[in-house]
Amino acid sequence: MRDASVILSSTITCPICRFAATEIMPTDACQHFYDCKGCGAILRPKPGDCCVFCSYGTVPCPPVQMQEGQRR
Repeated sequence: MRDASVILSSTITCPICRFAATEIMPTDACQHFYDCKGCGAILRPKPGDCCVFCSYGTVPCPPVQMQEGQRR
């Protein structure tokens, strides 16, 4: 039951306006776009990251968390 340790909530912070919002992440896919609720900017992942949560969130996305859990 390793999925029990997956965190679904992450606070994503806009690199432009610094607005922060706590969001629930999708469990089965990486999110490639995010509309900032502060300034309206469309955020995209940084090079090398799979999704906006891995780039701008406090917690990596569930698929990455599950991969990291399998490596331990």
